[in-house]
Amino acid sequence: MLRDVTLRDGLQLTGKVLPTDRKVELVRTLLGLGVPTLEIGSMARPDLVPPMANTMDLIAALEPEELQHCWVWVATPRHVRRAAEAGVRNFQYCFSASDAHNKANIGRTTEESLAAMPEAITLAHEAGGSIQLCLATAFTCPFDGPVDPRRVLDIANDPRAEGATDIVVADTLGQAHPRQVSDLITAVRARTPERRIIFHGHDTWGMGVANSLAALDAGATMVDGSLGGLGGCPFAPGASGNTSSEDLLFATRPDWFTPDTLATLVGLSRDLLGELGEPNRSRTAEGARSEADAFEWVVHEKN
Repeated sequence: MLRDVTLRDGLQLTGKVLPTDRKVELVRTLLGLGVPTLEIGSMARPDLVPPMANTMDLIAALEPEELQHCWVWVATPRHVRRAAEAGVRNFQYCFSASDAHNKANIGRTTEESLAAMPEAITLAHEAGGSIQLCLATAFTCPFDGPVDPRRVLDIANDPRAEGATDIVVADTLGQAHPRQVSDLITAVRARTPERRIIFHGHDTWGMGVANSLAALDAGATMVDGSLGGLGGCPFAPGASGNTSSEDLLFATRPDWFTPDTLATLVGLSRDLLGELGEPNRSRTAEGARSEADAFEWVVHEKN
C-alpha cells in the first residue's frame, strides 16, 4: 500500500508555499485515482518550515470523509491538540532515533519526545483518532552516523509508545541498503508490539524502490513516496528526495494502478514540479515518455 507524502515531506524542502486551493486539488486528484492514503501537512512552525504554513487552511478546506485518508505530522501534544480541534483524526507523531537529529529537527532530545508521547496518544484517542510512532533516522544520523538497530527496538518497545497503532521506520538520509532494511523491519515485526509497519524511504543513494520492496517482503504493509521523488528533510544535511510514488506504484502494481492512472500521475507530477522549479527524479516518469509504443505503460502526451 502506498502513502503519498508529496504535500508534507515532498514540499517541505522546496521553500515555496503552494496555494491552498492547489493543495486541495492535489488531494482530491490523488484520492480520486485510488491512492489510499496521503500525508498532507505538518504542524511545524511556519517560520522553520515555510511550505507548511497553510496546513491548517488545507485541513479546513477538506471534507471529513477526505480527512479520514489523510495524515498530519506532529511532534508535541500541543500539535495533536491543535490538529484535532481542526478536524484531523490521523496523527503521525514523529521524532528521531538519534538525539542529534532530534535536537536539530524538533529542538529536544529523543527522551523528551518519548516522554511526551503518552499525552499525545491520549489526546489523539480522545479525538477518536489514530496515532503513529514515527522514528526518523532509524538507520543513520547526519550528525552521529550509523544508528544501532537496538536503539530503534528499545524505543518501539518502550511502554510510553503503547497506543500507537502503527510504527513508521524512516530511512531519512536514504543511506540504507535492502539487507539493512529487511533485517530491521523483520526485527521490529518479531520483537515489538504488534502494529502495522510503514517504511519511509529516500532515494539519495538510488536504493529507494529496492529498500521499499525489501521492507514489504519483510512485513511492512505500507511504503511512503512522493510525486517525482520530491522532497527531503531541511534539518538533515545530505538527504535528498523521497522515493518516487510513480516508481513505487510501477514496481508494486496495486489493482487500481493502470496505464491511464500512470499517465495522469505523470502529468500531475510534471505540472507540480514545473510550478515549483524542482527536478523530476522518477525513473518511471522518464520511462513512460519513451518511444517504445508497443509497451502499454508508455504515456502518449498531447501537445
